Amino acid sequence: MSKIKASATSELKSQIDAFTSKSDENAPGIVYVAVNKQGEMIFEHASGKAGLGLEEDMTMDHSFWIASCTKMITGMACMQLVEQGKLALDDGDQVEKLAPELKEVQVFDGKQSHPKDRQITLRMLLSHTAGFAYSFFDQRIQDYYGAAGINEFSGLPYDYLSQPLVNQPGTVWEYGINIDWAGILVERVSGLKLNDYFLEHILKPMNITHVNMFPTQEMKSKMAWMHSRDLHTGVLKRAIDGHLNRAPMVAKTQAEKDAIFQQGGAGCFARPNQYAQIISVLLNDGVHAPTGNRILKKETVDMMFTNQIPDMPNFGRTAITPPKPEYSNALPELYPESHDIPQGWGLTFFLHLKQSAVHSEGTGWWAGLPNLFWWADRQKGIGGMIASQIIPFGDPKVMGLWGQIEGGIYQALE
Repeated sequence: MSKIKASATSELKSQIDAFTSKSDENAPGIVYVAVNKQGEMIFEHASGKAGLGLEEDMTMDHSFWIASCTKMITGMACMQLVEQGKLALDDGDQVEKLAPELKEVQVFDGKQSHPKDRQITLRMLLSHTAGFAYSFFDQRIQDYYGAAGINEFSGLPYDYLSQPLVNQPGTVWEYGINIDWAGILVERVSGLKLNDYFLEHILKPMNITHVNMFPTQEMKSKMAWMHSRDLHTGVLKRAIDGHLNRAPMVAKTQAEKDAIFQQGGAGCFARPNQYAQIISVLLNDGVHAPTGNRILKKETVDMMFTNQIPDMPNFGRTAITPPKPEYSNALPELYPESHDIPQGWGLTFFLHLKQSAVHSEGTGWWAGLPNLFWWADRQKGIGGMIASQIIPFGDPKVMGLWGQIEGGIYQALE
C-alpha cells in the first residue's frame, strides 16, 4: 500500500507553512491531505489561520465549501442508480420522463432561442456535453437574463431550472449546470432530496459525518472563511458581506432547507480529510476499505474513469474570458498542457490520458470554485485535495502550491 517516507513529511509541511506565512499575499490558511486506497491518510496538514486577520488557527477540523468538488459525489450517486437499473446513461426518453423540463428546453445562441435537435441523456449531463453553461463563464447566459441577472449561488431553484442550453446537446463540452440536472434526476428517481441521498447511500456507509449540503452547527463553528483576491493588486481580503453560498448556511427548519435548490454541481461543505475518504473509494475499485462497505462496483468505477468524449481531445484548450471576473480569472486554457496530448473527461471529472511528470495515465481530478483541487491516481493508489477559500477561481498561487506539494508527495512515496 502507498505511504510516504516519514522524513519527507516535515519538509512538505514546512513548504505549506512558508506559503501561508505570507497570508495576504498567498493564502491565510490551507489544508492539504493525501490518502491511499486503504483509506489511510498518508499526509495531512492544516496551516495558517481560518481567515485573514483572525487569531483562529486553521485545523483539520475546519470545513470548507467544496463547490464543484461536489460533482464527483453526484456522479457516484448517479452511477449507483445506473447499477440498480433505475437510471440509464443513454436513455433520452427516461430523462425527459423524469425531467420534462429538459424536453422543452431550448438553445439560446446569444440573440434568439432555437429548438434542440436531439434528446439529452444522463451521459451528456455527466460529461458536460448536454449544452448547459455557467453564468460566470459564459456571456450568453448573462445576455439571456438581461437586467434581472442570474446567480447560481442564490439558493433559488429558478436560477437553475430556468436556464437555457447554449449548445446543441452532444456537440460541445462546456462547463455548466449539467451535473445539477443529473442531481435532479437522482432526486426524482429515488424520491429523496439529493443531500439525503448522499447521506444515506454514500456518506453514512463510510461513517462520514462532515460532508453535507447543510453544514451542521459544529461544521459552521469551524468554517474556513471566504476570501477574494483583488484583480489588480493581487492582495487578499476576507469576505465581509456574507458567504458566497450563504443560503444553506442560514437555513434552520426543514421547510427552509427544502426550499433551497440542492446543487449536485456545487452544494457540499466538507472537511478535506473526510472528502479524501470518498476519493479512497475510487482508488479502491468502489470499496471503502476502513468500513469494508462497497459503494460502487469495480466496473462502474472503471467506467467513470473512461474517456467519454474521445472526439473532443482539445476540450480544455478553449480560452475562458469570464463575464464575472470576481468569480473566475481569465484562463487562456482550462488546463494547460502540451498540445500533442489528447485531453479526456470521465463521468464528472478531467482525465489524464497519458503519463505525465507526476500523474499516472488515467488519473482523474477536478476543482472547486474557491480554489480547491482533488485528484485520484488509481495506478499508484493515492489521491488527495488542497483546500482554500479564495475567489476568483484559477488562483495561480494556490494552484502552484497544489502542484508543488503533490509532486513532493509522489517523490516521497515508499
